[in-house]
Amino acid sequence: MNECWPALRETQIYSPNLPTWAGAQTLWEGGSGHHWARELQALGHTVRLLHAKIVRPFVSGNKTDATDARAIWLAVQQPGVKFVGVKTVAQQATLTLHRQRESLMKMRIMQTNALRGLLYEFGATFAKGKKALFSEIEETLEALVDTLPQVVVDSLREQVVRIKKLDEDMLTIEKRLKLQLKQDPQMQRIAKIPGVGLLTATAAIATMGDASAFKSGREFCAWLGLVPTQTGTGGKVRLGSISKRGDTYLRTLLVHGARSVLNSTKTPGPWLNGLQARRPANVVCVAQAAKVARTIWAITAKDQEYQSAHKSIRPQAA
Repeated sequence: MNECWPALRETQIYSPNLPTWAGAQTLWEGGSGHHWARELQALGHTVRLLHAKIVRPFVSGNKTDATDARAIWLAVQQPGVKFVGVKTVAQQATLTLHRQRESLMKMRIMQTNALRGLLYEFGATFAKGKKALFSEIEETLEALVDTLPQVVVDSLREQVVRIKKLDEDMLTIEKRLKLQLKQDPQMQRIAKIPGVGLLTATAAIATMGDASAFKSGREFCAWLGLVPTQTGTGGKVRLGSISKRGDTYLRTLLVHGARSVLNSTKTPGPWLNGLQARRPANVVCVAQAAKVARTIWAITAKDQEYQSAHKSIRPQAA
C-alpha cells in the first residue's frame, strides 16, 4: 500500500465518519482510476468511483490534494449520489481498440481532405466519397506530371499510400474486435439487436462497465445523453433537445445504427410507424437509438437473450 499511496493521494479518501461507507475507499474517476479501483478491490476494500463532474462543484479555491480530498468527502455524502461501475481489464482493453480505431479514422479523414485540397489548387476535382477519390487519383497524378515537379508528385503518391495504410490498420483493429465479440457472451447477445453491429456491441459492453450501476434502461439512456433536457420553473417543466451528455462515441454509434434500421427495415412495426407519422426523421432516429440503448441494458442487466416480439410489462404498484 505504501507504494500505491503516491499515485492515489489526489483521488483517495478514507471516511470512517460515514456509517454506510466505513472502511470503504472512494476514488475520483480520472486517469488510471479504474486500475487503482481493481487494485484496491484485490486487497479486500469496497471501492466506489465518483465521476469528476459530481466532485467538481465541491472544489473551492485552488486545486490541492487536501481540497480534492475534501471535495470527494463532501460529494460522497450527497443524497442520491451515483457511482461509476468499475471496468474490468477486458472492457478497458476493448475500449483501447476503439480509441485507436477512432484516432486512425480521424487521421484518415484529415489526410484525405488535405489531399483533395492540395490537388484542387492545381484544378483537379473529384466526386464525393473515398472510393471516387482513389479510383481517379492515379490518372490525375499522371496528368499533373508535366505541370508539377516530380518531387511534389512523389510526395502526393506517398500520401495516398499513407491513407491506404490507415485503412489496413483499421481493418486489423476490427478483426481484433471480432475476436473480442466471439469471446464475450454479452456482446454476442446484444449483437442480435437490429441496428447493433460489431462496433456498437463491443463498445456498449465495454463502456457500460457493470450494468448494475444503472437502476434502469432509462437511467442508462440519460447517462448516454439520449433523453431530452428539462428546464422548468413554477411547476412547469419544458422538454428540449437531447442532453448529449455522456460518451459521445457510443451515442454516435447508436444513432448511426438506428438510422440504418430506419432506412433498411421492411417491417418497422406499429411503434415505429406511429412515431414516423407524427415526428421528424431525426427525432425518430434518436428515439430508436434510445430504445436500442434500453434494450441493451435490459439484456445485459437481466442476462437474457434478445426477443424481437418481447413486450415489457410495467410492474404493478403494491
